[in-house]
Amino acid sequence: MLTNEVMYKALVDKDPVYEGAFIAAVKTTGIFCRPTCTAKKPKLENVEFLTTIKEAVQKGYRPCKVCRPLEKPGETPAFISGILQELEADTGLRFRDEDLVRRGVEPSRIRRWFLKNHGITFHAFQRMSRINAAFKKIQDGATVTDAAFGSGYESLSGFAESFKALIGVSPSHSRDKRIIHVTQLETPLGTMFAGAVEEGVCLLEFADRKILEQELKALKQLLNANIIPGDHPHFAVLRQQLEEYFEGRRKVFSVPLLMPGTEFQQAVWQLLQTVAYGEVRTYKKQATILQRPDAVRAVAHANGMNRISILVPCHRIISEDGSLTGYGGGIWRKQWLLDLEKKYLHG
Repeated sequence: MLTNEVMYKALVDKDPVYEGAFIAAVKTTGIFCRPTCTAKKPKLENVEFLTTIKEAVQKGYRPCKVCRPLEKPGETPAFISGILQELEADTGLRFRDEDLVRRGVEPSRIRRWFLKNHGITFHAFQRMSRINAAFKKIQDGATVTDAAFGSGYESLSGFAESFKALIGVSPSHSRDKRIIHVTQLETPLGTMFAGAVEEGVCLLEFADRKILEQELKALKQLLNANIIPGDHPHFAVLRQQLEEYFEGRRKVFSVPLLMPGTEFQQAVWQLLQTVAYGEVRTYKKQATILQRPDAVRAVAHANGMNRISILVPCHRIISEDGSLTGYGGGIWRKQWLLDLEKKYLHG
């Protein structure tokens, strides 16, 4: 559970997993911080843990100038947004350090932002974006030559080498491959990873989920795809709907989903989506509805293999005795989500 001891340890460790889960207000300074603040840590007895920024402000605390808790973590700065829009409009465009300097942008600043939010440098992001654009052109019927030069490459050999290093096959053999775009989302329960393909969102998982790497590998195999950090139109819808959910303004999600798996797994995941907001069911009830009353453990296992948290609400499934068990994101998150839905059920 999210006790004071757990939150204090997260504050001391600057643990990004707890970003958004709580606010740390320091009584001796009158300042409130996010969990990842790098400022000197106060003693536990001098910290008041709060749920929201609104609560901190109402109690008279001021925002920390080091961690800037009023800013959304991961939010793209305006100067970066403009550059990304240009790259999206012209897939052959390439920003070098000198180009950034001419625009008044410090290259190290944009590099740090990309490393922090995407785990790659800005130049690596550009290379991935160019290959991604070329890959899509080839899948849409363009020749390898047109795709290469149309994406800003000056030689076919350099393009082929970069393409194979990223996609795993040569450009001429790539028509049956596709890309899973992945990105990070900041939520009140910590950082989450999202993945999307053309059909819909295929991944929404907490960053500290122990089997996250296994889930990504499974998706690569099931979808015959490569995983590349980057944006996708589904992410904008996902972000908006998650924000509405956490604020109690959304009870049903409409963003399209893709859930590859066995026939049994898909049946369990589809059934999960019939458990209404604010309600709970037992694993046994799920098995009975599936006409597999003796398969409670199999249902529980398939429930645990769900790769799309919150949207496919496996947190609404509880044990026969009413206890909260079997949630990959952690029991404290399961309790938090159930409490949230109970709070806004009739709102």
